[in-house]
Amino acid sequence: MQIVIWPALTPYLAGLERLETIAAQVAAGAPEVLILAEHAPVLTVGSSGQLADAGAGHGIPIVPTNRGGQVTYHGPGQRMIYPVVRLDGRWNHDIRCYMRWLQERVQAACGSLGVESELRTGTELGLWGGNAKLAAFGVRVRKGVAFHGACLNVSNDLKIYQQFTPCGLVGSQTTRLIDHVPEIHMAKVDAALIAAMVPPTRARLTR
Repeated sequence: MQIVIWPALTPYLAGLERLETIAAQVAAGAPEVLILAEHAPVLTVGSSGQLADAGAGHGIPIVPTNRGGQVTYHGPGQRMIYPVVRLDGRWNHDIRCYMRWLQERVQAACGSLGVESELRTGTELGLWGGNAKLAAFGVRVRKGVAFHGACLNVSNDLKIYQQFTPCGLVGSQTTRLIDHVPEIHMAKVDAALIAAMVPPTRARLTR
């Protein structure tokens, strides 16, 4: 698996275009990829989301997207986790099996950083630290390839979550890794994610 870290803040639509190109390449036989990214501020509306849940935006762009899930925020200090993988092989074409693997791997990475978390399903799908949401998940499958993935709150500003309805959950609370481990930084988070998600013998890092 190739590891790609996009530098700086990637505009969401530009990142989506790159992500879809990579997904098409993986479908055609290219190596699977784990992309770690950080986006400029944006509210994205997934395939099961309601535009009304995004609110007025308050100067933040609102962008419909083709991932599963509802409305969420991406911005500085949040790590986007984009595995681009074929669902045959270890997941036997089972998207539910893959989603469980993805959630458990992100949870394991957080655990290695000293942050305890709980996986929830149903309407509260995601990774929770106590009663506050720590990470959200949403994927898309095309031609047997899963892409999009997860957004993990590291040190991002949480005030924006008061301005819209995240993941359709009215009144839900949000937390970050830095609220649990004050000395956390993105490079440390990346190392934990890579260790949890990528077989060491297959990894190659590019930027």
